[in-house]
Amino acid sequence: MSTLYSTKVTATGGRHGHIRSEDGLLDMKLALPRELGGKGDATNPETLFAGGYAACFENALLRVSREKGLRFADGDVEVIAEIGLSRNDAGNFVLSAALAVAVTGVDQKTAEDLAESAHKICPYSNAIRGNVEVGITVSAR
Repeated sequence: MSTLYSTKVTATGGRHGHIRSEDGLLDMKLALPRELGGKGDATNPETLFAGGYAACFENALLRVSREKGLRFADGDVEVIAEIGLSRNDAGNFVLSAALAVAVTGVDQKTAEDLAESAHKICPYSNAIRGNVEVGITVSAR
């Protein structure tokens, strides 16, 4: 399998640190969220994961839509990703994910089919499948 794209991000200081991509486009401070006892004055790994997952899932949905002959404007599809951090029974940290998918211009069944197909091809979905609980709600607008 050949790699289509690769990137590198360097982290220093853990959750109270800093991240920077090799191209410098991502360069930001990290902070522990207030809910976990931190200052909450910067982003955190879960927020970054949520943003990446939402964007990737939306793009996967747009791809499967095109393959079915459907075209959407930028505002016709919205994906909201919520990433949760909790502990399992062994006390280890685990993630959960919830995706809220809204699609304009199709009926509910079509929107659900598109989301199901997107979940099959989205790299984030495939990376966490069987390891992270993912809930998906879909609405046609």
